[in-house]
Amino acid sequence: MTQFGASLKHWRTQRRMSQLDLGLGADVSARHISFLETGRSRPSRAMVLQLCEELDVPRAARNAMLNQAGLAAAYEERSLSDEDMAPVQSAIGWMLDRHAPYPALALDRHWRIVDLNVPAKTLLGALGIGEGGSLVAALIETPALQEAIANLAEVIAHLRHRLRTESAHYGGDTVLDTLERDLAQIGGQDSGDEATIRPAFVPTRYRFGGSELSLLSTFAQFGTAEDIALNELRIELMFPADEATRLALLALSQHPERGSEELHQ
Repeated sequence: MTQFGASLKHWRTQRRMSQLDLGLGADVSARHISFLETGRSRPSRAMVLQLCEELDVPRAARNAMLNQAGLAAAYEERSLSDEDMAPVQSAIGWMLDRHAPYPALALDRHWRIVDLNVPAKTLLGALGIGEGGSLVAALIETPALQEAIANLAEVIAHLRHRLRTESAHYGGDTVLDTLERDLAQIGGQDSGDEATIRPAFVPTRYRFGGSELSLLSTFAQFGTAEDIALNELRIELMFPADEATRLALLALSQHPERGSEELHQ
């Protein structure tokens, strides 16, 4: 079996597809898939990309599979500061800035903060979390952040599930897997009655001084991204989950210094 064949079988198994399933999706025979996996056939560039598309292989792994087949990579990994990424940087800034007075962050594959708006800086800065820091690592390593989350067990349970899902998407990711295991050490078992109807969503409830902010999150991604880093980038937009939180965030935006002191005292 060649390196490419082993990778193809890995991703097919990861996606729980038979050779017949993959062949039907890629419009080739199951026999041809078998020959590719055993090394009896050598794939064309178009075939590698077609199979990767059918298997939803991440861009970086597609490059690896192309290289294993003796072909050139198809995807680059650019910095947001590159000239041709200016429209992307502008779009990120537009979304973050206009989401105020609610917190918003741009995150990479490993939950590191790429950028954040002023409300997010205000709320997270008091806990020593800023650009370049990892939200998940901060939760693991910062007792103050753990104390600040009123429903810590619920949040950890949902976050661990998300990390497992994301790692599976990438075909296994040691960073995400390590973060998930470390989270397990600080809790995360939902003690709710299994027979109870679950709520529509689980907000994260932050304690700040005498206040409690209840926030729910949505995630946005660039839908047509072909760059590796851009494809993995996501924007987390937080919204108030109740009226008290909406009013508190609005007050914070109108009087940032006073509001920050009240929230963090």
